[in-house]
Amino acid sequence: MRDELAAHLEFFAELGVDGLRREPAWRSRRVPDTVRSQPVEAAAVPAAIPADVPPAVKVESPTGGVGQAALLATLKEEIGPACTRCKLATLGRHQTVFGVGNPNADLMFVGEAPGADEDIQGEPFVGKAGQLLTKIIEAIGLSRAEVYIANVIKCRPPGNRNPEPDEVAQCEPFLFRQVDTVKPKVIVALGKFAAQCLLRSETPISRLRGREFPYRDAILIPTFHPAYLLRNPSAKRDVWEDMKRVRAILDGQS
Repeated sequence: MRDELAAHLEFFAELGVDGLRREPAWRSRRVPDTVRSQPVEAAAVPAAIPADVPPAVKVESPTGGVGQAALLATLKEEIGPACTRCKLATLGRHQTVFGVGNPNADLMFVGEAPGADEDIQGEPFVGKAGQLLTKIIEAIGLSRAEVYIANVIKCRPPGNRNPEPDEVAQCEPFLFRQVDTVKPKVIVALGKFAAQCLLRSETPISRLRGREFPYRDAILIPTFHPAYLLRNPSAKRDVWEDMKRVRAILDGQS
């Protein structure tokens, strides 16, 4: 227990955390509904992002009373564990990796694609990068079970290469449906690929992070991928600044 506590304190120190917040708001996930209606400055959107970011797709229940968990379960079944919609089905992946977490989460994380560990276990962000993501989530007073985690595409590309346009075209609509079902207040895009894909932008992640973008009735905040932080620990402070902003939005602060 003492070693675990020491490891947590060391991690927070690397992030630049110089104290602990004891306010009740930092221990609660629920936030006022007014957060969703707060405007995001138009100037925050870079010129490189065109106006044709895909609109929200309304997800309707065939029975009219099915909750978000059931809708996600139906979507997962629709994709199937052995999807063959793109060529990744023939390039060595073991299974699809759908998403995990609270189906009613206020905070959603979106990564690029499953890695080797995720491909084996069938759950996003379970390797070393995933363990770091869990610590980042805990650093803002939440647990992994309280957020929702998904990837742009659901199958591991060979050699962990970037997903190709045809693969994204087949899988991206499923991510949109996940977003529209969960209805998060904040979406954190993890890394260059996820941020550029969601925002239809070629702007480098170093210029996207630190900014806020309106996205499908949520606020999208790009930040560095946990795998990047494992290679570049000095960037943890930037991610901590981004996550403090995430926490502030969830707490209803402008």
